Amino acid sequence: MPSVRLPNNWNPREYQVEPWVYLQEGGKRLVAVCHRRWGKDDVALHSTAIKAMEKPATYWHMLPKATQARKAIWQAINPHTGKKRIDEAFPQEIRKRTNDNEMFIEFVNGSMWHVVGSDNYDNLVGAPPAGIVFSEWSLCDPASWAFLEPILIENGGWAVFIYTSRGKNHGYTLLNLAKKKEDWMAYIQTAAETSVFTPQQLEDALDSLVAIWGEEQGNLLFQQEYFCSFDGGGLGAVYASDISDAESEGRVCHVPIEKSVEVNTYWDLGMNDTTAIWFYQRVGLEDRFIDYYEINGKGLDHYAKVLKEKGYNYGIHAWPHDGGHRQLADPQGRTMNKVMESLGIQPIKVLPKPREILSGIEACRNMIKRAYFDEVRCKRGLSALMHYHREYDEKRGAFKDKPVHDWSSNGSDAFRTAAMYAKGKAKVVPFQIVEREVAFGAW
Repeated sequence: MPSVRLPNNWNPREYQVEPWVYLQEGGKRLVAVCHRRWGKDDVALHSTAIKAMEKPATYWHMLPKATQARKAIWQAINPHTGKKRIDEAFPQEIRKRTNDNEMFIEFVNGSMWHVVGSDNYDNLVGAPPAGIVFSEWSLCDPASWAFLEPILIENGGWAVFIYTSRGKNHGYTLLNLAKKKEDWMAYIQTAAETSVFTPQQLEDALDSLVAIWGEEQGNLLFQQEYFCSFDGGGLGAVYASDISDAESEGRVCHVPIEKSVEVNTYWDLGMNDTTAIWFYQRVGLEDRFIDYYEINGKGLDHYAKVLKEKGYNYGIHAWPHDGGHRQLADPQGRTMNKVMESLGIQPIKVLPKPREILSGIEACRNMIKRAYFDEVRCKRGLSALMHYHREYDEKRGAFKDKPVHDWSSNGSDAFRTAAMYAKGKAKVVPFQIVEREVAFGAW
């Protein structure tokens, strides 16, 4: 086997030493929230190179999307050296072959390193990973960790989560979890604690962000990117500030389930995609979201089973307009809603196709401002609402009207079904009023 020093022509900077040592001494769970240009991916790549040569296994470097992973990692150039980052971390001497199309490197000892996206984590083939770097974790699909954690527990593997803050979403939650666990390392480092930027450079960065985004948004972005603030929800966030307000007002909490009150369900239907369902109760004057369910690749019989197993006292089941489409696999040619009704889930209300998305977004905001959310059962749905965002169009100099379609779209679209149904109804379903000392919101 060729002889080569690892890490290859690289040493951790002073402020990178603590997480680097944790990993080299066998640490299994690192959550690192650091300012931009800290060198998060460099630390992760060089650490992975060592681990891959020490133990033959499969390793992943995951970004939110596979297309993003290609640009940010596989093709990325180090501006200081002019070399590809993967070539610096994984020198040719330790490689057996490199596959550019599928973005993987096979090493001479049999290890495999793949660059992947969280948008297709459950469709990746090959040996299960023994080590995973979740880069830009706050933007990744949080379901990827739920899927992969049992694999790493079973094989004794490690996981590294590196990111900048993007509001109080799953990144914020995981950081707080890491702080509580003795065998995890929670590491936060702002630009005030490193030598990456001079005070003048930081001042110039703030001025630029304010000039582009305005005083409020510019300051939020500056605090987020350079000082690891979790306030705000990131660039283009649609509902993040509303969810943050709900948290600060105590409306993200334990929400009791009133067995005597009917539960409405609100859906977003995925054909070859994810289906999301919000479970809702109207108790007195309160809008309560008591539960949330999401999965992909399942037929209607699966969702009928889930609803029955939850055992709620159901009212109506509101579907988006495509719920009236023909069920292709049904031998009788029935529409999806009719198939579901035949499975015992009824009545189903199919909403008309919305004329434009902006009215739906506004209806969602109005509902979030008065709603209660169960912090445990609705955790995944809340993460989706926090992450849901618009992409900035640099050519137009404005955000696109239609939000980005990613893992957060399904839960957000299902919530829009709830908001639009409520908007068109004076009273959703008959319900039994439960007296409470304090009632919030108005229907």
